[in-house]
Amino acid sequence: MNSVFFKNNREKLYQGLADPSLTVLFAGEAPQKSADETYPFVPNRHFYYLTGLSEPKVIVVATKVNGVVTETLFIEKADPFMAKWVGETIKPEEAKRVSGISTIRTLDTFDNFLKRELSSKPYTELYLDLENASWESLARPSHQFAQKILKQFPYITIHDIYHTVSQMRLIKSPEEIENIRQAGKITVDGIKHLMSHAKPGMKEYELEAYFNFVLKSHGVTDFAFPTICASGQNGTVLHYADNHSTVEDGSLVLLDLGAQYHYYSSDISFTFPVNGKFSERQKVIYNIVLKALNESTKIIKPGLSFTEFNNFGRDLLAKECQKIGLIDDLEDITKYYFHSLGHSLGLDTHDVGDYRRSDYQFEPGFVVTVEPGLYIEEEGIGIRLEDDVLVTEDGYEILTPGLPRTVEEIETFMAKSSSQVH
Repeated sequence: MNSVFFKNNREKLYQGLADPSLTVLFAGEAPQKSADETYPFVPNRHFYYLTGLSEPKVIVVATKVNGVVTETLFIEKADPFMAKWVGETIKPEEAKRVSGISTIRTLDTFDNFLKRELSSKPYTELYLDLENASWESLARPSHQFAQKILKQFPYITIHDIYHTVSQMRLIKSPEEIENIRQAGKITVDGIKHLMSHAKPGMKEYELEAYFNFVLKSHGVTDFAFPTICASGQNGTVLHYADNHSTVEDGSLVLLDLGAQYHYYSSDISFTFPVNGKFSERQKVIYNIVLKALNESTKIIKPGLSFTEFNNFGRDLLAKECQKIGLIDDLEDITKYYFHSLGHSLGLDTHDVGDYRRSDYQFEPGFVVTVEPGLYIEEEGIGIRLEDDVLVTEDGYEILTPGLPRTVEEIETFMAKSSSQVH
């Protein structure tokens, strides 16, 4: 994505802010792991959405006075010694090219710059991304900065733009949709590679490694979320993440995984028999979940509410489970299906925005996952199927095509892979 996308996002944000006002945005820093180690840095997703920058510690200051917005970007000063240890920091010309912000300063000038601004102009409104206040977020730069400002300038009113930017992110641009589509393609490739090497007796983490290999070979540096590779009984645990069990002959493998492409996520769930053949009981349960996936996808269109969407999938699963005698009353479906039918998808896997409220209706550009499942603990059967779906002007588009989905398609794929690999 080029700088125009990020500039447009900032301009849209600034339009709704007071005049005069000051906005300060922080990229964040890598969290401490242990001793002198840190976790890998990932930028604040709102910051990335507004700037395109993925460097730690970067700050944007935007002033709005008489309708004119002036932006200044603060980056780390070049340090030849540290460059020998961790590599060079972003150069001014690169920061300008990516973000579209032309005025670049170094971070060591930030404090004095801000003091001069606050002291020389009649600012009473300060906008920050406070990232949902919690005990964890209180240690983030935006919260520390807010506390500091309130002490020095008690007349300043601080406004949180977290929810404003979250709502902006709800509807995806064509560039964002393409990133999600590319993440989906890579994820589909990874699933197929994993399936083609699967056989009874392997460890779940061995299967996971085949998926990881494909992502790395595509240049993917991070996953959308920790991979779930759950076999047999483990598949009945919604967010099983150990991936350490032996995959027994006759068991199903439930996958929930995704690649990240330019920070945009894919999220696919897939279930298959490790020995290449479904049992009759597994077929029955699988086909119910597949029907729920297909039929729930077909109803997606502008104007559909998330509540209607969610209820449709749940009710379909309940009726089908009642037909086969798995439950007596429709309300009993919660024993075997106990999560939402889907969620928004974007820069975060469970993306932001107030789309779960009862009055929100799907709009073109909204991306939602469709992920029905059944988890029958007493039978050791866990099945979840999931696609990423774009709401279009007149319906929907599946952004994650290409997987074998029917029982016949999966068994054919496994048989062909077995003859080629094993």
